[in-house]
Amino acid sequence: MQVDLFDQPLNAILQASTYAEFAARLGAYDCRRCTLCRGRTRIVIDRGNPEASILIISERPGSNEDAEGKAFVGRSGELLDKILASIGLDANRDTLIANVVKCKPVEDRAPTADEATACLPFLDKQIALVKPRVILLLGQVALKWIDPDRRDFKMEEEAGRFFTLGRYPGVQFMVLYHPAFLLRDPRQKKPMWEHVQHLRDVLRELGLVPPGTVAPHRA
Repeated sequence: MQVDLFDQPLNAILQASTYAEFAARLGAYDCRRCTLCRGRTRIVIDRGNPEASILIISERPGSNEDAEGKAFVGRSGELLDKILASIGLDANRDTLIANVVKCKPVEDRAPTADEATACLPFLDKQIALVKPRVILLLGQVALKWIDPDRRDFKMEEEAGRFFTLGRYPGVQFMVLYHPAFLLRDPRQKKPMWEHVQHLRDVLRELGLVPPGTVAPHRA
């Protein structure tokens, strides 16, 4: 666990014993660990159920998330909710959604290395407290920062694939295309639905979706 002898509020966040304590302390924290603090209205912690067995990780909040204080709202969030509903999952009941970084950048871009490194202790704490059985990584940024050794890869080769990581024992990871990518390139909907059907089958084996859930319909 990362601690800072000169930042007691940060230490209190990282030493929280429950998710409710963690979220309350992080929400009240005036974080200045990177330059993203200049463009945020609030720290965006999550959306969904901290007791869920499925954690979804994306890259960063955007303007909608910053305004509402919830992760993955807006058009991408609506599409994600529909994708999950197609395999019998309610995003707010059956998953917790978080980001690699918790503050929106001023411009629309991926987090820098300094920004991600500054924020990763919060994500690691979320994972430790939630103890998910499955983590879905939306897009290449989430994959890159959860598995830092994986730098040279193509999303078309990683998307739809399950894998494990030694530092997260007991967790099954799956990479999926980011919903924003599907909105920009609808041609990717076909492989995405194939990946989602594979996800449904694995979740069914783990007992995380109802056994009678039908295959998703393509949009």
